[in-house]
Amino acid sequence: MIKIKFFASLREEVGKNEIQIETSEKLTIAKIWNQVCDGIPLPNHVLIAINMEYTNQNAIVKDGDEVAFFPPVTGG
Repeated sequence: MIKIKFFASLREEVGKNEIQIETSEKLTIAKIWNQVCDGIPLPNHVLIAINMEYTNQNAIVKDGDEVAFFPPVTGG
């Protein structure tokens, strides 16, 4: 089971807060996004974490991992 979380504006864009998927294969972040986001393109500059460690869209996700997607952070 892989837990996937969406934060802030991404949650609103994809219409999901948190979902779980089951898979027997290892998937990249990009493949997971495509599988669960109904054709919405993965935004440029999105922040991605696996088990609370930042990574990129080519990282491999395995059973038991938690994936989080965050919009870019700005401030001033």
